[in-house]
Amino acid sequence: MSKGNERSSARLGELLVKEKVISSLQLKRAVDAQRASGSRLSHELTRLGYIEESELTAFLSKQYGVPSINLADFEIDGEVLKVIPKEVVNRHQVIPINRTGNTLIIAMADPSNIYAIDDVKFVSKLNVEVVVASEQAIAEAIEKYYTSNVSFDEVMLDFDAADDAEMAFGEEMDEDIDVVDLEKSAGEAPVVKLVNLVLLDAIRKNASDIHVEPYEKSMRIRFRIDGVLYEVMKPPNKLRSAIVSRLKIMANLDIAERRLPQDGRIKMKLGRGREMDFRVSVLPVLWGEKVVMRLLDKSNLQLDMTKLGFEEKVLADFKKEIDKPYGMILITGPTGSGKTTTLYSTLSELNKTTTNICTAEDPVEFNLFGINQVQMHESIGLNFASSLRSFLRQDPDVIMVGEIRDFETAEIGVKAALTGHLVLSTLHTNDAPSSVSRLLNMGIEPFLVSSAVNLIGAQRLVRKNCVECREPIEVPAQALIDLGVPPEEVGNYKLMRGKGCRNCSNTGYRGRIAVYEIMIMTDELREFILNGASTLELKREAIRGGMKTLRMSALGKLAEGHTSMEEVVRATASD
Repeated sequence: MSKGNERSSARLGELLVKEKVISSLQLKRAVDAQRASGSRLSHELTRLGYIEESELTAFLSKQYGVPSINLADFEIDGEVLKVIPKEVVNRHQVIPINRTGNTLIIAMADPSNIYAIDDVKFVSKLNVEVVVASEQAIAEAIEKYYTSNVSFDEVMLDFDAADDAEMAFGEEMDEDIDVVDLEKSAGEAPVVKLVNLVLLDAIRKNASDIHVEPYEKSMRIRFRIDGVLYEVMKPPNKLRSAIVSRLKIMANLDIAERRLPQDGRIKMKLGRGREMDFRVSVLPVLWGEKVVMRLLDKSNLQLDMTKLGFEEKVLADFKKEIDKPYGMILITGPTGSGKTTTLYSTLSELNKTTTNICTAEDPVEFNLFGINQVQMHESIGLNFASSLRSFLRQDPDVIMVGEIRDFETAEIGVKAALTGHLVLSTLHTNDAPSSVSRLLNMGIEPFLVSSAVNLIGAQRLVRKNCVECREPIEVPAQALIDLGVPPEEVGNYKLMRGKGCRNCSNTGYRGRIAVYEIMIMTDELREFILNGASTLELKREAIRGGMKTLRMSALGKLAEGHTSMEEVVRATASD
Protein backbone atom coordinates (compact mmCIF):
# COMPACT_ATOMS: atom_id res chain seq x y z
CA MET A 1 0.00 0.00 0.00
CA SER A 2 1.31 3.49 -0.88
CA LYS A 3 2.10 6.06 1.82
CA GLY A 4 -0.75 8.23 0.51
CA ASN A 5 -3.23 5.43 1.00
CA GLU A 6 -1.81 4.68 4.47
CA ARG A 7 -2.28 8.30 5.60
CA SER A 8 -5.73 8.37 4.04
CA SER A 9 -6.71 5.19 5.89
CA ALA A 10 -5.40 6.60 9.18
CA ARG A 11 -7.54 9.76 8.74
CA LEU A 12 -10.60 7.67 7.87
CA GLY A 13 -10.16 5.52 10.98
CA GLU A 14 -9.75 8.58 13.23
CA LEU A 15 -12.92 10.17 11.83
CA LEU A 16 -15.00 7.03 12.30
CA VAL A 17 -13.89 6.68 15.94
CA LYS A 18 -14.38 10.41 16.61
CA GLU A 19 -17.97 10.26 15.31
CA LYS A 20 -18.55 7.04 17.34
CA VAL A 21 -19.39 5.03 14.22
CA ILE A 22 -16.89 2.37 15.34
CA SER A 23 -14.97 1.80 18.56
CA SER A 24 -11.22 2.25 18.95
CA LEU A 25 -10.91 -1.51 19.58
CA GLN A 26 -12.69 -2.25 16.29
CA LEU A 27 -10.37 0.18 14.51
CA LYS A 28 -7.31 -1.54 16.01
CA ARG A 29 -8.55 -4.96 14.84
CA ALA A 30 -9.29 -3.63 11.35
CA VAL A 31 -5.84 -1.96 11.13
CA ASP A 32 -4.16 -5.23 12.19
CA ALA A 33 -6.13 -7.13 9.55
CA GLN A 34 -5.26 -4.44 6.97
CA ARG A 35 -1.53 -4.77 7.66
CA ALA A 36 -1.74 -8.56 7.40
CA SER A 37 -3.66 -8.56 4.11
CA GLY A 38 -2.31 -5.41 2.46
CA SER A 39 -5.85 -4.32 1.59
CA ARG A 40 -7.59 -1.04 2.38
CA LEU A 41 -8.95 -0.12 5.81
CA SER A 42 -12.46 0.43 4.44
CA HIS A 43 -12.43 -3.09 2.98
CA GLU A 44 -11.43 -4.63 6.33
CA LEU A 45 -14.02 -2.61 8.27
CA THR A 46 -16.83 -3.89 6.04
CA ARG A 47 -15.42 -7.43 5.86
CA LEU A 48 -15.31 -7.66 9.65
CA GLY A 49 -18.90 -6.42 9.83
CA TYR A 50 -18.13 -3.24 11.82
CA ILE A 51 -19.88 -1.03 9.25
CA GLU A 52 -21.96 -1.60 6.12
CA GLU A 53 -20.58 -0.28 2.81
CA SER A 54 -23.68 1.89 2.31
CA GLU A 55 -23.18 3.40 5.82
CA LEU A 56 -19.53 4.12 5.08
CA THR A 57 -20.35 5.76 1.76
CA ALA A 58 -23.05 7.93 3.35
CA PHE A 59 -20.68 8.88 6.20
CA LEU A 60 -17.89 9.96 3.82
CA SER A 61 -20.34 11.86 1.64
CA LYS A 62 -21.63 13.84 4.64
CA GLN A 63 -18.17 14.30 6.20
CA TYR A 64 -16.51 15.73 3.09
CA GLY A 65 -19.55 17.42 1.56
CA VAL A 66 -19.35 15.54 -1.74
CA PRO A 67 -22.22 13.66 -3.40
CA SER A 68 -22.46 9.86 -3.33
CA ILE A 69 -23.50 7.81 -6.36
CA ASN A 70 -24.52 4.29 -7.27
CA LEU A 71 -22.12 3.21 -10.04
CA ALA A 72 -24.53 0.47 -11.16
CA ASP A 73 -26.81 3.22 -12.53
CA PHE A 74 -24.04 4.62 -14.77
CA GLU A 75 -22.93 3.54 -18.22
CA ILE A 76 -19.49 5.14 -18.56
CA ASP A 77 -18.46 6.40 -21.98
CA GLY A 78 -15.41 4.71 -23.52
CA GLU A 79 -13.74 8.07 -24.27
CA VAL A 80 -13.94 9.06 -20.59
CA LEU A 81 -12.33 5.79 -19.55
CA LYS A 82 -9.33 6.50 -21.80
CA VAL A 83 -8.50 9.66 -19.80
CA ILE A 84 -6.99 7.69 -16.90
CA PRO A 85 -4.66 4.73 -17.61
CA LYS A 86 -5.51 1.32 -16.20
CA GLU A 87 -2.47 1.27 -13.88
CA VAL A 88 -3.52 4.57 -12.21
CA VAL A 89 -7.10 3.33 -11.81
CA ASN A 90 -5.89 0.11 -10.16
CA ARG A 91 -3.30 1.86 -7.98
CA HIS A 92 -5.75 4.34 -6.43
CA GLN A 93 -9.05 2.45 -6.91
CA VAL A 94 -10.70 5.40 -8.65
CA ILE A 95 -12.77 5.44 -11.82
CA PRO A 96 -13.62 8.33 -14.16
CA ILE A 97 -17.37 8.61 -14.72
CA ASN A 98 -17.86 11.82 -16.73
CA ARG A 99 -16.08 14.75 -18.33
CA THR A 100 -17.50 18.24 -18.75
CA GLY A 101 -15.20 20.58 -20.65
CA ASN A 102 -12.01 20.89 -18.62
CA THR A 103 -13.36 19.03 -15.59
CA LEU A 104 -13.15 15.30 -14.94
CA ILE A 105 -15.53 13.70 -12.43
CA ILE A 106 -14.08 10.67 -10.66
CA ALA A 107 -15.62 8.21 -8.20
CA MET A 108 -13.54 7.04 -5.27
CA ALA A 109 -14.17 5.31 -1.95
CA ASP A 110 -12.11 7.79 0.10
CA PRO A 111 -12.40 11.48 -0.98
CA SER A 112 -9.72 12.50 1.58
CA ASN A 113 -7.00 10.76 -0.46
CA ILE A 114 -5.45 13.91 -1.94
CA TYR A 115 -2.48 11.92 -3.28
CA ALA A 116 -4.79 9.98 -5.57
CA ILE A 117 -6.57 13.17 -6.66
CA ASP A 118 -3.26 14.92 -7.42
CA ASP A 119 -2.04 11.90 -9.40
CA VAL A 120 -5.24 11.87 -11.50
CA LYS A 121 -4.89 15.64 -12.10
CA PHE A 122 -1.28 15.18 -13.22
CA VAL A 123 -2.07 12.28 -15.57
CA SER A 124 -5.26 13.71 -17.07
CA LYS A 125 -4.18 17.39 -17.22
CA LEU A 126 -7.74 18.23 -16.13
CA ASN A 127 -9.46 19.71 -13.09
CA VAL A 128 -10.88 16.95 -10.90
CA GLU A 129 -14.16 16.75 -9.01
CA VAL A 130 -14.83 13.85 -6.64
CA VAL A 131 -17.95 11.81 -5.87
CA VAL A 132 -18.13 8.94 -3.37
CA ALA A 133 -18.98 5.32 -4.22
CA SER A 134 -18.55 2.12 -2.26
CA GLU A 135 -15.24 0.28 -2.59
CA GLN A 136 -17.05 -2.85 -3.83
CA ALA A 137 -18.89 -0.85 -6.53
CA ILE A 138 -15.62 0.74 -7.71
CA ALA A 139 -13.87 -2.65 -7.84
CA GLU A 140 -16.76 -4.08 -9.88
CA ALA A 141 -16.71 -1.09 -12.24
CA ILE A 142 -12.94 -1.40 -12.77
CA GLU A 143 -13.36 -5.08 -13.53
CA LYS A 144 -16.22 -4.33 -15.90
CA TYR A 145 -14.64 -1.48 -17.85
CA TYR A 146 -10.89 -2.10 -17.62
CA THR A 147 -10.38 -5.86 -17.11
CA SER A 148 -12.51 -7.31 -19.88
CA ASN A 149 -13.88 -5.07 -22.60
CA VAL A 150 -14.09 -7.89 -25.12
CA SER A 151 -17.54 -9.21 -26.06
CA PHE A 152 -18.68 -12.59 -27.35
CA ASP A 153 -19.41 -11.07 -30.78
CA GLU A 154 -15.90 -9.58 -30.96
CA VAL A 155 -14.35 -12.94 -30.12
CA MET A 156 -16.39 -14.68 -32.81
CA LEU A 157 -15.04 -12.21 -35.41
CA ASP A 158 -11.60 -13.71 -34.77
CA PHE A 159 -12.73 -16.99 -36.32
CA ASP A 160 -12.15 -16.43 -40.04
CA ALA A 161 -12.88 -18.90 -42.84
CA ALA A 162 -9.60 -20.73 -42.26
CA ASP A 163 -10.43 -21.15 -38.60
CA ASP A 164 -13.87 -22.51 -39.51
CA ALA A 165 -12.31 -25.24 -41.61
CA GLU A 166 -9.79 -26.08 -38.92
CA MET A 167 -12.32 -26.16 -36.07
CA ALA A 168 -14.97 -28.17 -37.88
CA PHE A 169 -13.32 -31.55 -37.27
CA GLY A 170 -15.00 -34.07 -35.05
CA GLU A 171 -18.64 -33.25 -35.66
CA GLU A 172 -19.43 -36.49 -37.44
CA MET A 173 -16.58 -38.79 -36.38
CA ASP A 174 -15.82 -37.80 -32.80
CA GLU A 175 -13.92 -41.01 -32.02
CA ASP A 176 -11.33 -40.25 -34.72
CA ILE A 177 -10.20 -36.92 -33.25
CA ASP A 178 -6.44 -36.64 -33.19
CA VAL A 179 -5.10 -35.54 -29.79
CA VAL A 180 -2.43 -33.35 -31.41
CA ASP A 181 -5.12 -31.55 -33.44
CA LEU A 182 -7.22 -31.23 -30.30
CA GLU A 183 -4.37 -29.59 -28.37
CA LYS A 184 -3.66 -27.28 -31.29
CA SER A 185 -7.29 -26.15 -31.64
CA ALA A 186 -7.64 -25.66 -27.87
CA GLY A 187 -4.59 -23.39 -27.93
CA GLU A 188 -5.85 -21.17 -30.77
CA ALA A 189 -6.02 -17.52 -29.65
CA PRO A 190 -9.77 -17.10 -30.35
CA VAL A 191 -10.65 -20.24 -28.34
CA VAL A 192 -8.46 -19.12 -25.43
CA LYS A 193 -10.06 -15.67 -25.57
CA LEU A 194 -13.58 -17.13 -25.68
CA VAL A 195 -13.01 -19.42 -22.68
CA ASN A 196 -11.44 -16.57 -20.68
CA LEU A 197 -14.42 -14.38 -21.57
CA VAL A 198 -16.84 -17.03 -20.24
CA LEU A 199 -14.92 -17.39 -16.95
CA LEU A 200 -14.62 -13.63 -16.38
CA ASP A 201 -18.26 -13.04 -17.28
CA ALA A 202 -19.33 -15.66 -14.72
CA ILE A 203 -17.24 -13.93 -12.03
CA ARG A 204 -18.66 -10.52 -12.96
CA LYS A 205 -22.24 -11.82 -12.77
CA ASN A 206 -21.63 -13.55 -9.41
CA ALA A 207 -22.50 -16.95 -10.88
CA SER A 208 -22.07 -19.99 -8.65
CA ASP A 209 -21.80 -22.54 -11.50
CA ILE A 210 -21.00 -22.63 -15.24
CA HIS A 211 -22.59 -25.34 -17.43
CA VAL A 212 -21.06 -26.10 -20.85
CA GLU A 213 -23.49 -28.45 -22.61
CA PRO A 214 -23.13 -30.16 -26.03
CA TYR A 215 -26.15 -31.32 -28.04
CA GLU A 216 -26.54 -32.93 -31.45
CA LYS A 217 -26.61 -29.75 -33.51
CA SER A 218 -25.82 -27.04 -30.99
CA MET A 219 -24.12 -26.25 -27.70
CA ARG A 220 -25.01 -23.80 -24.98
CA ILE A 221 -23.40 -22.20 -21.93
CA ARG A 222 -25.50 -21.47 -18.86
CA PHE A 223 -24.71 -19.69 -15.58
CA ARG A 224 -26.39 -20.47 -12.25
CA ILE A 225 -27.00 -17.09 -10.64
CA ASP A 226 -28.68 -16.97 -7.21
CA GLY A 227 -29.70 -20.60 -7.60
CA VAL A 228 -31.37 -20.28 -11.03
CA LEU A 229 -29.86 -21.27 -14.41
CA TYR A 230 -29.73 -18.67 -17.21
CA GLU A 231 -28.53 -19.25 -20.78
CA VAL A 232 -25.79 -16.75 -21.59
CA MET A 233 -24.45 -17.82 -24.99
CA LYS A 234 -24.68 -20.44 -27.73
CA PRO A 235 -21.24 -20.86 -29.33
CA PRO A 236 -21.14 -22.58 -32.75
CA ASN A 237 -21.34 -26.35 -32.45
CA LYS A 238 -18.06 -26.72 -34.36
CA LEU A 239 -16.22 -25.25 -31.34
CA ARG A 240 -17.47 -27.76 -28.78
CA SER A 241 -14.41 -30.04 -28.83
CA ALA A 242 -12.00 -27.09 -28.74
CA ILE A 243 -13.81 -25.34 -25.85
CA VAL A 244 -14.03 -28.51 -23.74
CA SER A 245 -10.38 -29.37 -24.49
CA ARG A 246 -9.28 -25.88 -23.48
CA LEU A 247 -11.09 -26.23 -20.14
CA LYS A 248 -9.58 -29.70 -19.59
CA ILE A 249 -6.07 -28.37 -20.32
CA MET A 250 -6.60 -25.52 -17.82
CA ALA A 251 -7.78 -28.06 -15.21
CA ASN A 252 -4.83 -30.43 -15.87
CA LEU A 253 -7.11 -33.21 -17.11
CA ASP A 254 -6.47 -35.84 -19.80
CA ILE A 255 -7.84 -34.46 -23.07
CA ALA A 256 -7.44 -37.84 -24.77
CA GLU A 257 -9.85 -39.51 -22.31
CA ARG A 258 -13.40 -38.77 -23.49
CA ARG A 259 -15.23 -41.86 -22.20
CA LEU A 260 -14.82 -41.49 -18.42
CA PRO A 261 -15.80 -38.71 -15.98
CA GLN A 262 -12.93 -36.50 -14.76
CA ASP A 263 -12.55 -33.93 -11.98
CA GLY A 264 -10.04 -31.10 -11.70
CA ARG A 265 -9.48 -27.53 -10.59
CA ILE A 266 -8.65 -24.22 -12.28
CA LYS A 267 -7.02 -21.36 -10.34
CA MET A 268 -7.40 -17.83 -11.70
CA LYS A 269 -5.63 -14.75 -10.32
CA LEU A 270 -7.81 -11.62 -10.51
CA GLY A 271 -5.44 -8.95 -9.19
CA ARG A 272 -5.34 -7.19 -5.79
CA GLY A 273 -4.45 -10.52 -4.24
CA ARG A 274 -7.82 -12.06 -5.14
CA GLU A 275 -7.97 -15.61 -6.44
CA MET A 276 -10.88 -17.56 -7.90
CA ASP A 277 -11.04 -21.36 -7.93
CA PHE A 278 -13.14 -23.30 -10.42
CA ARG A 279 -13.98 -26.88 -9.43
CA VAL A 280 -14.28 -28.68 -12.77
CA SER A 281 -16.37 -31.79 -13.44
CA VAL A 282 -16.35 -33.39 -16.91
CA LEU A 283 -19.05 -35.93 -17.76
CA PRO A 284 -19.31 -37.90 -21.06
CA VAL A 285 -22.82 -37.43 -22.51
CA LEU A 286 -24.46 -38.49 -25.78
CA TRP A 287 -23.03 -35.72 -27.97
CA GLY A 288 -19.65 -35.06 -26.36
CA GLU A 289 -18.61 -33.99 -22.87
CA LYS A 290 -20.55 -31.77 -20.51
CA VAL A 291 -18.45 -29.54 -18.24
CA VAL A 292 -19.77 -28.07 -14.99
CA MET A 293 -17.60 -25.62 -13.04
CA ARG A 294 -18.34 -24.54 -9.47
CA LEU A 295 -16.94 -21.07 -8.66
CA LEU A 296 -15.25 -20.86 -5.27
CA ASP A 297 -14.40 -17.31 -4.19
CA LYS A 298 -12.84 -17.24 -0.73
CA SER A 299 -13.22 -13.45 -0.53
CA ASN A 300 -17.01 -13.91 -0.74
CA LEU A 301 -17.15 -16.71 1.82
CA GLN A 302 -19.46 -15.46 4.57
CA LEU A 303 -18.06 -16.64 7.90
CA ASP A 304 -20.04 -14.23 10.09
CA MET A 305 -22.94 -16.28 11.45
CA THR A 306 -25.04 -13.17 12.14
CA LYS A 307 -25.22 -12.49 8.39
CA LEU A 308 -26.26 -15.96 7.23
CA GLY A 309 -30.00 -15.49 7.79
CA PHE A 310 -30.48 -16.86 11.31
CA GLU A 311 -33.21 -15.22 13.38
CA GLU A 312 -31.81 -13.79 16.62
CA LYS A 313 -33.26 -16.45 18.96
CA VAL A 314 -32.43 -19.32 16.58
CA LEU A 315 -28.81 -18.10 16.30
CA ALA A 316 -28.53 -17.92 20.10
CA ASP A 317 -29.84 -21.51 20.38
CA PHE A 318 -27.47 -22.69 17.64
CA LYS A 319 -24.42 -21.09 19.27
CA LYS A 320 -25.39 -22.60 22.63
CA GLU A 321 -25.35 -26.09 21.11
CA ILE A 322 -22.06 -25.71 19.20
CA ASP A 323 -20.39 -24.45 22.37
CA LYS A 324 -21.01 -27.83 24.05
CA PRO A 325 -17.81 -29.90 24.39
CA TYR A 326 -19.23 -33.05 22.76
CA GLY A 327 -22.17 -34.34 20.74
CA MET A 328 -23.24 -34.29 17.10
CA ILE A 329 -24.44 -31.32 15.01
CA LEU A 330 -26.09 -32.28 11.71
CA ILE A 331 -26.91 -29.89 8.85
CA THR A 332 -29.28 -31.22 6.19
CA GLY A 333 -30.53 -30.07 2.82
CA PRO A 334 -30.11 -30.69 -0.92
CA THR A 335 -27.02 -29.86 -2.97
CA GLY A 336 -26.55 -26.09 -3.25
CA SER A 337 -28.52 -25.21 -0.12
CA GLY A 338 -25.58 -23.55 1.66
CA LYS A 339 -24.68 -26.41 4.06
CA THR A 340 -20.93 -25.96 3.46
CA THR A 341 -21.11 -22.22 4.24
CA THR A 342 -22.98 -22.90 7.49
CA LEU A 343 -20.42 -25.56 8.51
CA TYR A 344 -17.46 -23.31 7.66
CA SER A 345 -19.07 -20.46 9.63
CA THR A 346 -19.51 -22.83 12.57
CA LEU A 347 -15.87 -23.96 12.32
CA SER A 348 -14.76 -20.32 12.14
CA GLU A 349 -16.71 -19.64 15.35
CA LEU A 350 -15.01 -22.62 17.05
CA ASN A 351 -11.54 -21.96 15.60
CA LYS A 352 -9.34 -20.94 18.54
CA THR A 353 -5.72 -21.63 19.40
CA THR A 354 -6.93 -23.88 22.23
CA THR A 355 -8.98 -26.12 19.92
CA ASN A 356 -7.76 -28.87 17.57
CA ILE A 357 -10.10 -29.09 14.56
CA CYS A 358 -9.88 -31.83 11.89
CA THR A 359 -12.08 -32.02 8.79
CA ALA A 360 -12.65 -34.73 6.18
CA GLU A 361 -14.01 -33.15 3.00
CA ASP A 362 -14.81 -34.25 -0.54
CA PRO A 363 -13.73 -31.89 -1.97
CA VAL A 364 -12.01 -29.27 0.21
CA GLU A 365 -13.72 -26.14 -1.10
CA PHE A 366 -11.94 -23.45 0.92
CA ASN A 367 -8.70 -23.48 2.89
CA LEU A 368 -9.17 -22.14 6.42
CA PHE A 369 -6.17 -21.17 8.56
CA GLY A 370 -5.92 -23.08 11.84
CA ILE A 371 -8.02 -26.04 10.66
CA ASN A 372 -6.55 -29.39 9.57
CA GLN A 373 -8.39 -30.25 6.37
CA VAL A 374 -8.12 -33.65 4.64
CA GLN A 375 -9.14 -34.24 1.01
CA MET A 376 -10.83 -37.61 0.39
CA HIS A 377 -9.37 -40.01 -2.23
CA GLU A 378 -11.66 -43.03 -2.63
CA SER A 379 -9.33 -44.59 -5.21
CA ILE A 380 -6.61 -45.15 -2.57
CA GLY A 381 -8.98 -46.01 0.27
CA LEU A 382 -8.97 -42.58 1.93
CA ASN A 383 -12.68 -42.15 2.65
CA PHE A 384 -14.77 -40.56 5.40
CA ALA A 385 -14.73 -43.69 7.60
CA SER A 386 -10.95 -44.24 7.42
CA SER A 387 -10.30 -40.51 7.98
CA LEU A 388 -12.55 -40.50 11.03
CA ARG A 389 -10.64 -43.41 12.54
CA SER A 390 -7.34 -41.57 11.99
CA PHE A 391 -8.76 -38.35 13.45
CA LEU A 392 -9.54 -40.09 16.72
CA ARG A 393 -5.80 -40.79 17.10
CA GLN A 394 -4.97 -37.11 16.42
CA ASP A 395 -6.22 -35.74 19.77
CA PRO A 396 -9.11 -33.75 18.20
CA ASP A 397 -11.59 -31.46 19.97
CA VAL A 398 -13.81 -30.84 16.93
CA ILE A 399 -14.30 -33.17 13.94
CA MET A 400 -16.09 -32.23 10.74
CA VAL A 401 -17.14 -34.95 8.27
CA GLY A 402 -18.24 -33.67 4.87
CA GLU A 403 -21.19 -36.05 4.62
CA ILE A 404 -22.57 -39.13 6.38
CA ARG A 405 -23.29 -41.52 3.51
CA ASP A 406 -23.15 -44.99 5.07
CA PHE A 407 -23.45 -46.99 8.28
CA GLU A 408 -19.69 -47.16 8.90
CA THR A 409 -19.22 -43.38 8.81
CA ALA A 410 -22.35 -42.79 10.88
CA GLU A 411 -21.31 -45.36 13.50
CA ILE A 412 -17.81 -43.92 13.98
CA GLY A 413 -19.21 -40.36 14.06
CA VAL A 414 -21.81 -41.27 16.71
CA LYS A 415 -19.21 -43.06 18.85
CA ALA A 416 -16.86 -40.05 18.57
CA ALA A 417 -19.71 -37.77 19.67
CA LEU A 418 -20.32 -40.01 22.69
CA THR A 419 -16.64 -40.09 23.73
CA GLY A 420 -15.95 -36.39 24.24
CA HIS A 421 -15.74 -34.93 20.72
CA LEU A 422 -17.91 -32.36 18.95
CA VAL A 423 -18.80 -33.85 15.54
CA LEU A 424 -20.19 -31.74 12.67
CA SER A 425 -21.57 -33.31 9.49
CA THR A 426 -24.23 -33.14 6.78
CA LEU A 427 -27.02 -35.40 5.58
CA HIS A 428 -29.24 -35.31 2.49
CA THR A 429 -32.78 -35.19 3.89
CA ASN A 430 -35.77 -32.92 3.31
CA ASP A 431 -36.09 -31.55 6.83
CA ALA A 432 -34.63 -31.84 10.32
CA PRO A 433 -37.00 -34.48 11.84
CA SER A 434 -36.51 -36.88 8.89
CA SER A 435 -32.75 -36.95 9.60
CA VAL A 436 -33.47 -39.12 12.65
CA SER A 437 -35.22 -41.70 10.42
CA ARG A 438 -32.29 -41.56 8.00
CA LEU A 439 -29.79 -42.45 10.76
CA LEU A 440 -32.05 -45.23 12.03
CA ASN A 441 -32.42 -46.61 8.48
CA MET A 442 -28.62 -46.70 8.18
CA GLY A 443 -28.58 -49.08 11.15
CA ILE A 444 -27.75 -46.76 14.07
CA GLU A 445 -29.57 -47.82 17.24
CA PRO A 446 -32.25 -45.40 18.58
CA PHE A 447 -30.53 -45.06 21.98
CA LEU A 448 -27.28 -44.01 20.22
CA VAL A 449 -29.08 -41.41 18.06
CA SER A 450 -30.93 -39.92 21.04
CA SER A 451 -27.74 -39.79 23.13
CA ALA A 452 -25.30 -38.49 20.50
CA VAL A 453 -27.24 -35.84 18.54
CA ASN A 454 -27.39 -32.33 20.03
CA LEU A 455 -28.96 -30.46 17.13
CA ILE A 456 -30.22 -31.02 13.58
CA GLY A 457 -30.57 -28.07 11.23
CA ALA A 458 -32.24 -28.05 7.81
CA GLN A 459 -31.75 -25.14 5.43
CA ARG A 460 -32.63 -23.73 2.02
CA LEU A 461 -31.53 -20.66 0.09
CA VAL A 462 -34.09 -18.12 -1.16
CA ARG A 463 -33.34 -15.26 -3.52
CA LYS A 464 -33.36 -11.76 -2.02
CA ASN A 465 -35.37 -8.91 -3.50
CA CYS A 466 -33.04 -6.42 -5.19
CA VAL A 467 -32.58 -3.50 -2.78
CA GLU A 468 -32.23 -1.05 -5.67
CA CYS A 469 -35.59 -1.73 -7.33
CA ARG A 470 -37.83 -3.46 -4.80
CA GLU A 471 -41.22 -1.85 -4.21
CA PRO A 472 -44.30 -2.59 -2.07
CA ILE A 473 -46.98 -4.81 -3.61
CA GLU A 474 -50.53 -5.74 -2.65
CA VAL A 475 -51.75 -9.34 -2.62
CA PRO A 476 -55.06 -10.86 -1.49
CA ALA A 477 -55.09 -11.89 2.18
CA GLN A 478 -56.21 -15.39 1.15
CA ALA A 479 -52.95 -15.88 -0.82
CA LEU A 480 -50.94 -15.36 2.38
CA ILE A 481 -53.25 -17.63 4.37
CA ASP A 482 -52.78 -20.34 1.72
CA LEU A 483 -49.02 -20.02 2.22
CA GLY A 484 -49.42 -20.78 5.91
CA VAL A 485 -49.68 -17.30 7.46
CA PRO A 486 -52.08 -17.29 10.46
CA PRO A 487 -55.10 -15.07 9.59
CA GLU A 488 -54.47 -12.79 12.58
CA GLU A 489 -50.90 -12.04 11.32
CA VAL A 490 -51.75 -11.19 7.70
CA GLY A 491 -51.82 -7.46 8.52
CA ASN A 492 -48.17 -7.58 9.68
CA TYR A 493 -46.90 -8.58 6.22
CA LYS A 494 -45.49 -5.70 4.12
CA LEU A 495 -44.75 -7.49 0.87
CA MET A 496 -42.00 -6.33 -1.50
CA ARG A 497 -40.92 -7.41 -4.96
CA GLY A 498 -38.09 -6.26 -7.24
CA LYS A 499 -39.34 -4.82 -10.52
CA GLY A 500 -35.99 -5.36 -12.30
CA CYS A 501 -33.05 -3.01 -12.92
CA ARG A 502 -29.42 -3.00 -14.07
CA ASN A 503 -28.25 -3.91 -10.57
CA CYS A 504 -30.11 -7.26 -10.70
CA SER A 505 -29.93 -7.86 -14.49
CA ASN A 506 -33.70 -7.20 -14.63
CA THR A 507 -34.53 -10.30 -12.56
CA GLY A 508 -35.80 -8.45 -9.49
CA TYR A 509 -33.47 -10.52 -7.29
CA ARG A 510 -29.86 -10.06 -6.18
CA GLY A 511 -28.13 -12.33 -3.69
CA ARG A 512 -29.53 -15.10 -1.53
CA ILE A 513 -30.31 -15.61 2.14
CA ALA A 514 -30.75 -18.85 4.07
CA VAL A 515 -33.89 -20.03 5.83
CA TYR A 516 -33.36 -22.42 8.72
CA GLU A 517 -35.18 -25.16 10.64
CA ILE A 518 -33.27 -25.83 13.86
CA MET A 519 -34.35 -28.88 15.89
CA ILE A 520 -32.64 -29.02 19.29
CA MET A 521 -32.63 -32.47 20.87
CA THR A 522 -34.67 -31.91 24.03
CA ASP A 523 -35.35 -34.60 26.64
CA GLU A 524 -38.88 -34.97 25.24
CA LEU A 525 -37.56 -35.58 21.70
CA ARG A 526 -35.01 -38.11 22.99
CA GLU A 527 -37.89 -39.97 24.66
CA PHE A 528 -39.89 -39.93 21.42
CA ILE A 529 -36.93 -41.41 19.48
CA LEU A 530 -36.42 -44.18 22.05
CA ASN A 531 -40.13 -45.04 21.77
CA GLY A 532 -39.90 -45.38 17.97
CA ALA A 533 -41.88 -42.23 17.06
CA SER A 534 -42.50 -41.45 13.37
CA THR A 535 -41.03 -38.45 11.55
CA LEU A 536 -44.42 -36.67 11.72
CA GLU A 537 -44.66 -37.20 15.49
CA LEU A 538 -41.11 -35.87 15.94
CA LYS A 539 -41.95 -32.80 13.85
CA ARG A 540 -45.11 -32.04 15.86
CA GLU A 541 -43.22 -32.39 19.15
CA ALA A 542 -40.36 -30.18 17.89
CA ILE A 543 -42.84 -27.46 16.79
CA ARG A 544 -44.58 -27.72 20.16
CA GLY A 545 -41.17 -27.18 21.76
CA GLY A 546 -40.60 -23.98 19.75
CA MET A 547 -38.99 -25.14 16.47
CA LYS A 548 -39.64 -22.96 13.42
CA THR A 549 -40.06 -25.00 10.25
CA LEU A 550 -38.46 -24.05 6.93
CA ARG A 551 -41.78 -22.59 5.74
CA MET A 552 -42.16 -20.55 8.95
CA SER A 553 -38.60 -19.21 8.58
CA ALA A 554 -39.22 -18.32 4.92
CA LEU A 555 -42.47 -16.53 5.86
CA GLY A 556 -40.46 -14.49 8.38
CA LYS A 557 -38.14 -13.36 5.56
CA LEU A 558 -41.24 -12.59 3.44
CA ALA A 559 -42.76 -10.45 6.22
CA GLU A 560 -39.51 -8.44 6.46
CA GLY A 561 -39.50 -7.78 2.70
CA HIS A 562 -36.31 -9.79 2.07
CA THR A 563 -37.87 -12.20 -0.44
CA SER A 564 -41.01 -12.85 -2.49
CA MET A 565 -43.98 -15.22 -2.27
CA GLU A 566 -42.72 -17.05 -5.36
CA GLU A 567 -39.41 -17.80 -3.62
CA VAL A 568 -41.17 -19.05 -0.49
CA VAL A 569 -43.17 -21.52 -2.59
CA ARG A 570 -40.12 -22.53 -4.68
CA ALA A 571 -37.78 -23.23 -1.77
CA THR A 572 -40.03 -24.64 0.99
CA ALA A 573 -42.87 -27.13 1.38
CA SER A 574 -46.06 -26.35 3.29
CA ASP A 575 -46.27 -27.68 6.85
